[in-house]
Amino acid sequence: MIPKVFIVEDNMMYAAAIEHSLKDMDYEIKVFYNGQDLLDNLGQNPDIITLDYMLPDMSGLEILQKITTSYPSIATIVVSGQEDVNVVVEAYKNGAKNYVVKNDNAVIELRNAIKNAVDQIVLQEEVEVLREELHDRSKYSNIVGESTAIYKVMKLIQRVEKTDSLVMITGDNGTGKELVAEAIHFNSERRKKPFIAVNLAAIPHHLVEDELFGHEKGAFTGASSRRIGKFEEADGGTLFLDEIGEMDIILQTKLLRVLQDGRITRLGSNKMISLSVRIVTATNRNLSEQVKLGKFREDLYYRIQGFLIHLPRLRDRGNDIIVLANHFLNVFTRKHHVPAKTLDESAREALLKHPWPGNVRELIAFMDRCVLMSDSDVISKNDLIFSSSI
Repeated sequence: MIPKVFIVEDNMMYAAAIEHSLKDMDYEIKVFYNGQDLLDNLGQNPDIITLDYMLPDMSGLEILQKITTSYPSIATIVVSGQEDVNVVVEAYKNGAKNYVVKNDNAVIELRNAIKNAVDQIVLQEEVEVLREELHDRSKYSNIVGESTAIYKVMKLIQRVEKTDSLVMITGDNGTGKELVAEAIHFNSERRKKPFIAVNLAAIPHHLVEDELFGHEKGAFTGASSRRIGKFEEADGGTLFLDEIGEMDIILQTKLLRVLQDGRITRLGSNKMISLSVRIVTATNRNLSEQVKLGKFREDLYYRIQGFLIHLPRLRDRGNDIIVLANHFLNVFTRKHHVPAKTLDESAREALLKHPWPGNVRELIAFMDRCVLMSDSDVISKNDLIFSSSI
């Protein structure tokens, strides 16, 4: 993508200064000296417009309103000599993405504003491409890694994604179980229907049944209207039950019945509702041990492990630690609008030696912190601040 930037400025010398400041950037640049010329050429679909607030033939605000109405995807940066806060607020209210005051640093500030706008456009395009890839191709772009361990996981996903088999995903906290569940769903025939994720560990036990199955009006004190549960929300799609080992054993009986019959009953109702929902479960517990302790139903245990996918710990994925670190380094430098950063050899060695008890979730938070704390474009071992192990 070569970003297309339109500069609208009636002062020819100032326009030339802006254009000169962008000469080292890979942009397609066009300059217009009045508002009507710009409006006549909007059909060329610029990505970014720098718009002088005061033009000889019409006001910048009038032009801004027309751009926002007809071409809302264009990022418009207003440039003005006015510092009046009311003018600034008015520009933003009418769709400006940024406002640069004409002063001694204005050209530099405008260059940075254009670069930030381009970065946002590129990032949005990458998101759209990823979404299309997940829907249209059997790709697993949301699962980052090149190790044999993660390759085996992707092969297992490929085997089961086109089926309606029950899937159980096991692994330590932070290994990416929900990402795997999403990959299964978005590469399945159900991808156009909802993917609903429920973390059973995050819901008080007495509310789980209502959360999953919903209720009728008057089912209990405070039930002022009907409520649709997660099973009905996921009809036609996939319901991901994370931390299945936390489910109360009494409710496990009801879940087993739903899995056998494909029907649910809302609280306060006798009506059976037939559904088509694929169930994917996940746990970080040893469920076979839970069965022996009488905390998990044996029949449900064998029922839900129709197809098993076990996720490796991050420390068992070898160089994936570096692959993931570089990936999140790029994510967070863009998010925080800072220059790109790289890891030197000492930093890479330190990352590989760290045990990562929190797995990928810990690495994500760690790289976010590194981006914010590092003053250099090259991150060394001395810049790494590991959290104390629990």
